[in-house]
Amino acid sequence: MSVRVKRIYDKPLKTDGRRVLVDRVWPRSLTKEEAHIDEWLKDIAPSSRLRKWFGHDPARWKEFKKRYAAELEGQREKVEQLAQKAGKRTITLLFGAKDVEHNNAVALKEFLERVA
Repeated sequence: MSVRVKRIYDKPLKTDGRRVLVDRVWPRSLTKEEAHIDEWLKDIAPSSRLRKWFGHDPARWKEFKKRYAAELEGQREKVEQLAQKAGKRTITLLFGAKDVEHNNAVALKEFLERVA
């Protein structure tokens, strides 16, 4: 499985493979044409409640990953479909957050690697 993580604001590259936005809300100041996404999976993004609770606070990172994993278990079919796509070609999980270490795309990548 080949899964990468990248800010949606970073320049798209051919090596990105399938570009999948995994945020619930559309990134600010970016048009759909500029985003160059192949798919937008809002349903597997963290719930609004969890996203707001986390607030990109690194002190809450470990608990966020635990709670997000529980939410992803409820979306198991969609997560498995994403894992199957990653088994066939590179996918890049796109996110809008400024913090490149503590965001839902990183947590989703870790989850995918555990369940695959």
